[in-house]
Amino acid sequence: MARNVSGTRADHDTVSSRPSPSGWTVFAAVLMIFGGAMAILEGIAAIAKDDVFVATRNYVFQFNLTGWGWVHLILGIVILLAGCALFTGALWARAVGVLLAGLGVVAHFLWLPYYPFWSLVLIAMYIIVIWALCAGPQRDARA
Repeated sequence: MARNVSGTRADHDTVSSRPSPSGWTVFAAVLMIFGGAMAILEGIAAIAKDDVFVATRNYVFQFNLTGWGWVHLILGIVILLAGCALFTGALWARAVGVLLAGLGVVAHFLWLPYYPFWSLVLIAMYIIVIWALCAGPQRDARA
C-alpha cells in the first residue's frame, strides 16, 4: 500500500481524483481570457463614443453603438471569468464556456458593420474555443 507524505491513503486518493484540465481545455481557457479582454476593450471604446468605429450604411442589423458597447463590456467580463473557471477542469465550466463562446460568435457577427476584420478574427477564435471544449479531455485506456 503506497502512502503519501501525510501517511494516509485517503489523502492520496482525494488529491488524484481532482479533475485537471486537458491541453485543449487550457488552450480554450487562454483564448477565452484573451477574447473576453478584447470584448471589454471594444465595449469601453464603444461606450466612450470613440471615432474608431464607423458603421456601414444599409446593413440589415443596425444598433445603437453605446448599447453595443455595454453588451460587449458585460459579455467580455463574463467570458473572461468563464475562461478563468476553465482552469479548474470542471465540467460545468466547459458547458458555460461553450455557451458563452456561442454568444460571443453571435455578438461579433452583429458587430460586423462596426469592426469587420476584428469581428471575423474573434468569430473564428470563438469557433475554435467551441471545438476545443467539445473535443473533451482524452481518457487513458489503461485507467
